[in-house]
Amino acid sequence: MLRAIRDLIYPPRCLSCPAETETAGGLCAACWSDVEFITGPTCKFCGTPVEGGGAPQHMRCEECERHPPAWSAGRAAIIYGGAGRTVVLQLKHGDRLDIAPTLARWITRSAGDLIAQADMVAPVPLHWTRLYTRRYNQSAELVRAAAPDNAVPQLLRRTRLTRSLDGATRTERAEILDGAISVHRRYDVTGKRILLLDDVLTTGATLNACARTLLGEGAADVSICVLARVVRAP
Repeated sequence: MLRAIRDLIYPPRCLSCPAETETAGGLCAACWSDVEFITGPTCKFCGTPVEGGGAPQHMRCEECERHPPAWSAGRAAIIYGGAGRTVVLQLKHGDRLDIAPTLARWITRSAGDLIAQADMVAPVPLHWTRLYTRRYNQSAELVRAAAPDNAVPQLLRRTRLTRSLDGATRTERAEILDGAISVHRRYDVTGKRILLLDDVLTTGATLNACARTLLGEGAADVSICVLARVVRAP
């Protein structure tokens, strides 16, 4: 009854635009059609849609074929673009923590198997200065909502503030992130299967740095899942 009264006074609105929706945490028809959910064959490492047949465990996108990442498997829920991009930015910069449960459900539909297999699910960390400015780590909020049973929000730490990776080459990105990620001393990852979660996968440089750190500390396996994957035009 209280929910019905609330919805009468404050009608539910679309996650992406001001349009009213029938239920909270949903998208209007126009925005729903503008979100590109990833289905069909995907790259085993990053979740990018790929063409052709073959066993899923062998399918790779061109980028991962040329530069295999440090992690063993990856999933992505949506393509970063259109209303999907708007939703990501609402969570990341718009203080819309209320939409995290809905976005987490998108992730679990895509990466439910990886979540179930993981001993620990951890977010890509923010440096404390960025966390202070933003007030929350959007990836940690997704971890809490998507994997409440094995979430470890503080597993990784950003030990130093790094400059933007935009425009940097692959070598430069690796140099910028070298030594910038560490495992929190309260946790032992030896022999553990770790799933890393982030909001957006662009080049994968930060996720690679996190995966290498975990493997270097003795983790048995590292996989990744992201809300959105940036797909560059050919």
